[in-house]
Amino acid sequence: MNKSSRLPVHVPLHKAPMGLWESLSAARHNLLTILPEIAVKQPMVSGKTGLRWHMVMDPGAIRRILLEKLDDYPKSHATKNLLRPAIGESLFVAEGTEWRWQRRTAAPVFSHRNVQALAPVMTTAAEKCCDRIAKSGPAAVNMMDEMVRTTFDVIADVTFSGDDHFDAKAVHHAIDDYISEAGKLSILDMLGAPDWVPRPGRLFSGSATKQMKHVADQAIEDRRVSGQRTTLDLLDLLLEGEDPETARRMSTGELRDNLLTFIVAGHETTALTLSWALYLCAFDQDVQKLARSEIQSVLDGRSATADDVSQLPFVRSIIDEALRLYPPAAIVSRTAQVADTLCGREIRPGDTVMIPIYALHRSELLWDDPNAFRPDRFADRKSIDRYAYLPFGDGPRICIGASFAIQEAVIILATLLGRFSFTEIEGNDPDPVMILTLRPEGGVWLQATPLE
Repeated sequence: MNKSSRLPVHVPLHKAPMGLWESLSAARHNLLTILPEIAVKQPMVSGKTGLRWHMVMDPGAIRRILLEKLDDYPKSHATKNLLRPAIGESLFVAEGTEWRWQRRTAAPVFSHRNVQALAPVMTTAAEKCCDRIAKSGPAAVNMMDEMVRTTFDVIADVTFSGDDHFDAKAVHHAIDDYISEAGKLSILDMLGAPDWVPRPGRLFSGSATKQMKHVADQAIEDRRVSGQRTTLDLLDLLLEGEDPETARRMSTGELRDNLLTFIVAGHETTALTLSWALYLCAFDQDVQKLARSEIQSVLDGRSATADDVSQLPFVRSIIDEALRLYPPAAIVSRTAQVADTLCGREIRPGDTVMIPIYALHRSELLWDDPNAFRPDRFADRKSIDRYAYLPFGDGPRICIGASFAIQEAVIILATLLGRFSFTEIEGNDPDPVMILTLRPEGGVWLQATPLE
């Protein structure tokens, strides 16, 4: 196939309606395969698979769900049931007043100043990654594994400053095991069974999460006793944080649930973004060359830092386009609380309302040549409808760590592209598969060649 006519890997969307059991089977292997092809051609698709559901791809309707009627569309019961055992009532799960006070307390932690202060950790992790790749020689490298390790180094350091009393790696593996084994969509969720009905696939993992929480609680109590570090990390910042309206501070349990959320979300999603970005750079060598030209003119052989991020707009555009084509949270789900109308259709209390971000980002109504890799789409970000591009969500519940993630991704990608040339390995294309996040199944195997 001619290079110019090739498209990067994508998920084939189904053309015929799917029944309950067919949907369940598909969802347990790859949640994106439940999306109908018409989702990229229409503003809204509705149906019934056990429960009434609606998929919304219209930016105006999405704005209503995420901003104007936020409290009428809380996170779906299925999402909460899946995550609550692992991360409790943290920011990601909590609703209403419980969410608001936590958000007010945690928001200053991710201020521009604090995020910039954590950048040296990101630069160091990127340099260690380069050293590992260089030692492997000009050979095939699974960049997914490398990005998981690199972003984990970052989050472990900025969360607990390498605290010897906290085995962050064990905590991550415990959560990852919970999600991979217990997070697959349950037939009971699709049928709308009450919360008190046990989900068989989620019962066996309780001991791992209990131990994980115990370890985290102990680390938090140790820090309360030992006091702040010279350079404040996320735990220090959260320990000193308080709600500006009520002066309430987080308890050990609340701190633990939020820190566990940050550990997993703070490296899994960025690792995925970087993995897909590297795949796309190898897929399109012209884009990689343009990025490297920008990198070399700004960095002149050194590693990237926080001060360089704003000077690397094309590298940032590659990250943005990777997030468009492969959004880590590719489907978000809400449960309607009151009667409403979206795109002229009736919404009833209890209906599941999904925003299939994967379909939104590939909508033929919103994007030109939507399946193509074109970072130049983001040369003028103001031209893109705010609710047509949602890698971090939007509205009051927009991802609290978005600026942290973008800074980290640009620093790591720029440092890697400044040291190595990445090329595809024939027959080793990654397969986009979503269970909870959109992962490249099989890894991202690339040839990494050091630059002269």
